[in-house]
Amino acid sequence: MASPINNHIRTGQLGETMAQLYLQEQGYTILEKNYRYKRAEIDIIARKDGLLVFVEVKTRSTDTFGFPEEAVGSRKEKMLLNAAEEFIVAIDWQQDIRFDIISVTLTTPPAIVHFEDAFH
Repeated sequence: MASPINNHIRTGQLGETMAQLYLQEQGYTILEKNYRYKRAEIDIIARKDGLLVFVEVKTRSTDTFGFPEEAVGSRKEKMLLNAAEEFIVAIDWQQDIRFDIISVTLTTPPAIVHFEDAFH
């Protein structure tokens, strides 16, 4: 029997895969998945129309205990900003950027909500 930790990891991986497919369907090009810098991880880094987009994916099996996007707090935002800054410098990005959240709820059918420009 799978442990709750393994189930949690599988749920997150499924949500990230669904978010990636969603973004590709919307015309985004995926540049990186699970980009790490120090203790921070950016789930998806994508590009669309000269815009670099850093995406945090939050997945829940139900919305019984709140919506997935509510789990992105100020500490997580700060870590994402630091990792994004490192990525921007590493590739010498000179154009606009955006931070998005994609919320995935694994209901039947699954619900995917894309929050563009979720924080700065």
